[in-house]
Amino acid sequence: MKIVIAADGAGKPLLDVIAAHLAGRPNLEVTDLSRPGYYADIADRAAIAVAKGAYERGVLFCGTGIGMSISANKVPGVRAALTHDTYSAERAAKSNNAQIITMGARVIGPELAKAIVDAWLASAFDPKGPSARNVEAIDKLGEKYAKPV
Repeated sequence: MKIVIAADGAGKPLLDVIAAHLAGRPNLEVTDLSRPGYYADIADRAAIAVAKGAYERGVLFCGTGIGMSISANKVPGVRAALTHDTYSAERAAKSNNAQIITMGARVIGPELAKAIVDAWLASAFDPKGPSARNVEAIDKLGEKYAKPV
C-alpha cells in the first residue's frame, strides 16, 4: 500500500514519530510530501495525490488536525476524517471510506497517534456493507459542488 504523509510546522514532530513507526513495514510505501507553508497548501498537495490515485491513503498532521481535515476535504473525491482515538480511526475507514485521516500534534500524544494509524490501516471499507449508501451520498454531494481538479 502506498501512503502519503504530510505536516505543517506544528504537526512535524508527530509526523516524524509516525514516519519512524511505519518505516520498514513490508508492503507499505510511505512518502512525505511536507513542505514549508500553510496547512491548506500542504493538505491540497497530499489530497490531490490521493484523489489522482498516486497514493491509496494519507495521514496529515497540524496543530489540531482540524485545518488539515477541512483543507483536504476541499479536494473533490477526497474523504478526510479528523481522528483523536482508535475507534474514530476504525470507523473513518469502515463507515466513511476515508482515504485520509488527520491528527493534531498539540492534541494527542505519540503513542496514541501510533495506535490511531494502526487501527485505521487495519480497517477497510466494505462497498457492500451497511455504510455503502451513506458513502455514495457523500460522494454525490461532493460531485454536486465539485469543479474538475
